[in-house]
Amino acid sequence: MEYVIEMLNITKDFPGIRANDNVTLQVKKGEIHALLGENGAGKSTLMSILFGLYQPNDGMIKVRGEEVQIRNPNDANDLHIGMVHQHFKLVHNFTVAENIVLGKEDVKNGFLKMDKAIERIKNLSEQYNFNIDPNAIISDITVGMQQRVEILKMLYRDAEIMIFDEPTAVLTPQEIEELMKIMKAMAKEGKSIILITHKLKEIKAVADRCSVLRKGKYIGTVNVNETTVEQMAEMMVGRKVLFNVVKGEIELGDSVLKVEDLNMHNKDGKQVLKDVSFEVKAGEILCVAGIEGNGQTHLVEAITGLNPHYTGKIYIHNKEITHENIRQRTLSGMGHIPEDRHKHGLVLDYTLAENMILQSYFDKEFQNYGFLKFDAISEHTNDLIQRFDIRSGRGEKTVARSMSGGNQQKAIVAREFDRNPDLMIAVQPTRGLDVGAIEYIHKQLVGLRDQNKAILLISLELDEVMSVSDRIVVMYEGELVANVYPENVTENELGLYMSGSKRGEV
Repeated sequence: MEYVIEMLNITKDFPGIRANDNVTLQVKKGEIHALLGENGAGKSTLMSILFGLYQPNDGMIKVRGEEVQIRNPNDANDLHIGMVHQHFKLVHNFTVAENIVLGKEDVKNGFLKMDKAIERIKNLSEQYNFNIDPNAIISDITVGMQQRVEILKMLYRDAEIMIFDEPTAVLTPQEIEELMKIMKAMAKEGKSIILITHKLKEIKAVADRCSVLRKGKYIGTVNVNETTVEQMAEMMVGRKVLFNVVKGEIELGDSVLKVEDLNMHNKDGKQVLKDVSFEVKAGEILCVAGIEGNGQTHLVEAITGLNPHYTGKIYIHNKEITHENIRQRTLSGMGHIPEDRHKHGLVLDYTLAENMILQSYFDKEFQNYGFLKFDAISEHTNDLIQRFDIRSGRGEKTVARSMSGGNQQKAIVAREFDRNPDLMIAVQPTRGLDVGAIEYIHKQLVGLRDQNKAILLISLELDEVMSVSDRIVVMYEGELVANVYPENVTENELGLYMSGSKRGEV
């Protein structure tokens, strides 16, 4: 059998952890090959070795039957291997075209020549229906468009083997569909695609074969059309996974969060919140659904105090907190799992232990006359690592930056749940997590609800919206356009509300 990529018996060690343990991966020409595994299973490490970002301790790589040494990404590009990373590698104040040619510039007498490049980018963009303006500035375009720029970067360098690392983590359902079409079109042309993901529905939708890693070891490769989602989940997690969220009858209590007539303008003067009013009661999971960029982020910033520039009123337990600072809001019983875990969730250069006490370091439990009690902090962190299955190379001493995205997310979730807040604001709490971890977090949310706490869930995942929430409000262009119950609405109908094609009672 002719394989375009063979990674044979690859082993990679980092201090305190074996990320890949004798892994073999074989990819055929023209196939979409999914690489599936839990957070921290070693998927990104394996692909970073193929792309030349890491060197393996052991094993060999063959490309088109020839053994190769891939010392850096330039070697990978010379072998026509390209990669779209989970966190995009774009220069935000450059144009689309400048980002695409970066490192492969056409220069004459010291001057950058862009005409030919722009022409080629336009042609590629048309060929794949990307609708991208080469002269647009990166910071002005949507996340979905930024991803297309990353794909164009690979195509511009004539990539034949393409690695996509968690490509749908930041996309709306519509953008995900577009991306699937693009991948299928590329595979038809004979390009080989490796797709790192833990979204089983997407594997079923596009992949031909799927290889599974668990805790750094290779478990096996299956043909996707002959395998069920449940079987793949079991290979990945090592046990059966519950896909249905189990929750009892709802018992509503008193009002926990009340928002009245919230209005906000962004720095360009555009109105991003329009007369938003709603209430979340104890014992209720209220989900704010919507396509990314319709005001959900601004709403959360107003409620949590991250952006105080708004009008309207906010109450917790009927006590007004409209002008309170962030710490006062936190101490009044608010927990927050933020949308951007790097920007608002963690201090990336702090250890896991330091991150776990960011909101409680001033408590008597962790300090005495201003001096931190390191033993207590250490004990507390180890307890959370156990309870929330946070996988990190050096335990509490692990620097947050070096953990996998999913384990960073688990760390934030552990810290916020441990504080046992009366109101949990959970913004895309399962973004980038595998099915086992998603099942766990859904259980935790339902557990909080059953303890008579209030949960405000912000989610783009329609499955999650439908299965976890007790009530759904839909946001479109900064306004609430519907207030519905999951048992009375279809996913299709929700999609119409989310795209602004339909309005309901609020």
